[in-house]
Amino acid sequence: MICTFSVLTQDSPGVLMRIASLFYKRNYNIASLSVAQTNDPETSRFTIVIEADERGHEQVEKQLVKLVEVIAVENLSNGKFVERWLSLIKVKANLENRPHILQIADVFRCRVVDMGSEALTMEVTGDEGKVKACTEALRPYGILEMAGSGSVALSRAGFNNGVEYPYDGDIRKIDTGYLIAGNSEAV
Repeated sequence: MICTFSVLTQDSPGVLMRIASLFYKRNYNIASLSVAQTNDPETSRFTIVIEADERGHEQVEKQLVKLVEVIAVENLSNGKFVERWLSLIKVKANLENRPHILQIADVFRCRVVDMGSEALTMEVTGDEGKVKACTEALRPYGILEMAGSGSVALSRAGFNNGVEYPYDGDIRKIDTGYLIAGNSEAV
C-alpha cells in the first residue's frame, strides 16, 4: 500500500541522511522524496512516498518522530491531501514534428520552458498519472532528457478538514493526524 508522509524538520546538515538511513535500516524503498525549506527558513518539509503494509506505515511514522531534528510527522494518506509531481522533459522536435508535440503539450497543459532548433523542453505538473501519461505520449517523438521532482504534498486546507491554526513555531493541528516530536500520540 502506498503511503505519503509530510515531515517537518529543523533545516540542518545531515537530516536527509538520517531520514534516508531510517528507511534503509528497515528495508523500505523510498518511491519518492522531495525536500525544501518552508516559509520558515529554519524549517524544512520532506514529502516521502513509500510502499509498505499498514503496520510498516505506523512503524515508520513512530521512528521518524524519534529523530532529534523532526518537529512533526503527518501521514497524509490518512486524510485528504493535495499532491503534485513536476517533470521537465526535453523532446526531439524538428520543424516537421514540432506542431504535433506542441499539440500534446496543450492537451496536458504543459509549459514550454526552452526551445531550440531540434528540441523543446517542457514542464508538466499534475498528479503522478498525468505526468506518466504525458511522458508516454511524448516518448514516440524521442525523449532526450527528463528530470522529475517526485511527490510534493500538503494536507487539504479546505472547509471542515481539521482546525486551522496560526503557525507560531509549534505544530498544533487537531484531528488531522500530526505526530509531534517527543509525543507518541497523535495530537
